[in-house]
Amino acid sequence: MESFVASAELRTKLNVKQPVQPASTQALLLTENPTLLGGPVPLLQNLSERERDMVLSHGQKRVLNRGQTLFNQGALHDGIFLITSGRIRVFYMAPSGREITLAYWLPGNFVGGPEIFGGGLHQWSGIATCASSVVHLPGKSMRLLVQKIPNLGIGLIEGLTFKGKCYSALAQMLGTRSVTERLAHLLLHLVELYGVKDRDGALISAGFTHADLAHMVGATRQWVTISLKRLQDQGVILCRKSNIVVCRTDRLAEMRGGE
Repeated sequence: MESFVASAELRTKLNVKQPVQPASTQALLLTENPTLLGGPVPLLQNLSERERDMVLSHGQKRVLNRGQTLFNQGALHDGIFLITSGRIRVFYMAPSGREITLAYWLPGNFVGGPEIFGGGLHQWSGIATCASSVVHLPGKSMRLLVQKIPNLGIGLIEGLTFKGKCYSALAQMLGTRSVTERLAHLLLHLVELYGVKDRDGALISAGFTHADLAHMVGATRQWVTISLKRLQDQGVILCRKSNIVVCRTDRLAEMRGGE
């Protein structure tokens, strides 16, 4: 791991003067709470340039290829990872091999909590879903930094609060919504975030595999494949290789409501 010195490019990405990133660059998660769709405020958003440089000077840069693991469920905690580019999926894997995705996190967010000062074991795993880069901020450094930079401590609390709401939202969806309702909800959410006007409806421009969708709604890949085929037969969606076009958002909304 190489020592990381804050570059002008990275400072620009995280600059407090920059507007808060739109929802599509913050987080993708399964929730019915509209206040969670935009994601949390970027961790370094409210720090001065000097404070940001101080934080980043304690970090180490890591570059990840698509599919590369950032941290493993059951491994020791050692601080957090600030995402500077790409997309990190955080998920839990059961002993059976089944997975459930908590969220996809994007630049400005941090992953690797909740024990940000180190100690304890990771309850989730994190993996890069595309070429990504992060800054690892060790636990001992974080403890010192929050004593010197109050706004960093506030940002961490706000970020952990948001993540706690994500856990709650996921539990609520899994416990109160059928898997069909969850799939309809997810497709509508993807249209909101990544929808592009198409001659047949709204093209979801970000590529998600059937396995990706299954991990988000708590189903098997086979179930998702069969369900998408059924929706296509009904004229609700149109599958084009790895892309999905939503033709009937009204019908998905009815399904989301249990109709």
